[in-house]
Amino acid sequence: MLALQPVVRLVVFAVFALALLVALAQWLVRTRRVSPISLLGRALRALSDPVTRPIERRVVAAGGNPVHSGWWLVIGVAVAGVVVVSLFEWLSGVVYELSLVAGAGPRALAAFGVTLVYHILVIALAVRIIGTWVGMFQYSRWMRPAYLLTDWLVEPIRRAMPQMGMFDWSPVVAWLVLWVLEQLLLRVI
Repeated sequence: MLALQPVVRLVVFAVFALALLVALAQWLVRTRRVSPISLLGRALRALSDPVTRPIERRVVAAGGNPVHSGWWLVIGVAVAGVVVVSLFEWLSGVVYELSLVAGAGPRALAAFGVTLVYHILVIALAVRIIGTWVGMFQYSRWMRPAYLLTDWLVEPIRRAMPQMGMFDWSPVVAWLVLWVLEQLLLRVI
């Protein structure tokens, strides 16, 4: 798994470079740096339009300039690439730790399980908090897993704890409760 990390990084970089080339091709034709009716312009449009058209529709629907759709593609690929590389590195670290812990006995395996569940719940809390900052709430397709993982803890805290102005401190208190639970469980194990 560790040997695949450079390959994953290289693939993500190659996809990013390809997105950059597609965005550049689209920008050259849209801003008339290259004539859209020339042979080069038609070739660039044939390369870039199938990729940028769906993004362009979303940008226009949101009130943006369709010329910028290629650059939104680059930003989206960059963010997705960082997420993919981070998740792969995290997953390979978990697999490596699990292989080490498997030979150490049941107590070490239980401690690993407690730590793993704690980290997953903290990540879900962070996704939940960041999602509310950008306007994605529990009914969004991408946010449902984070809410499903954390509602059992956040909702009772939210009902018991009054809101302070426009800030909802219940996810932060939930993180603190999770941390205390993890520490207690690790001491018991």
